[in-house]
Amino acid sequence: MPQLEKIDDVYLLRFSQPDDPEQAPDNVFSRDFLDSLEGCLDELEAASGPAALVTTGAGKFYSNGLDVEYAWGTEGALAPYIDRVHEVFARVIELPMTTVAAINGHAFGAGAMLTLCHDVRLMRDDRGFWCLPEVARSMPFPPGMHSLVTSALPPQTSRLAMFTSHRFGAEDARAAGIVDGVASESALVEECVKRAAPATALDGDNLKGVRTTWFAETLSALRTPMA
Repeated sequence: MPQLEKIDDVYLLRFSQPDDPEQAPDNVFSRDFLDSLEGCLDELEAASGPAALVTTGAGKFYSNGLDVEYAWGTEGALAPYIDRVHEVFARVIELPMTTVAAINGHAFGAGAMLTLCHDVRLMRDDRGFWCLPEVARSMPFPPGMHSLVTSALPPQTSRLAMFTSHRFGAEDARAAGIVDGVASESALVEECVKRAAPATALDGDNLKGVRTTWFAETLSALRTPMA
């Protein structure tokens, strides 16, 4: 489950911390996962003083996104569940601090979209794909998710990702403008913390205002109920 730790002024949000990284969970957005993640966001929103955030998974998974079995397999669950995920995206966008995604492995669907809510994205260089599999799985993009992808990525990349479910490895993702850099597995989190540290000096409230203005239409779409 997601847990926060702090390295000087940089918060590190780990989605899981298994003893054996090869046994790491895929960090789908189960109800328990969202409960823990929302608790971490509560703590980050209440933080005072200089701060930045790095998020990461473990082993071969950053996050595989939606809990499809629950959302589509439980009567009446889909709309409120998507609304809840949309609200998590909106809250990450609105954090009053610089945010960096350390994409340590597979980031699929809503897990990939979560990375787009961050200011900076770095990806492990030797393993894992960034992918929006919705078209391949005959799933639509709700308006909020559609707006997030098209606001955060270059148009050509958005079309390739959304229309074909293309799987981007690290170098492909960097060339396509999805990530800002790549790093080895051993250096990824350290490099992200290093990038985040100077940004702790920024005025968080001002940064939040700049970011929310940039994503104003997306935030509105994310907060338009599906039900």
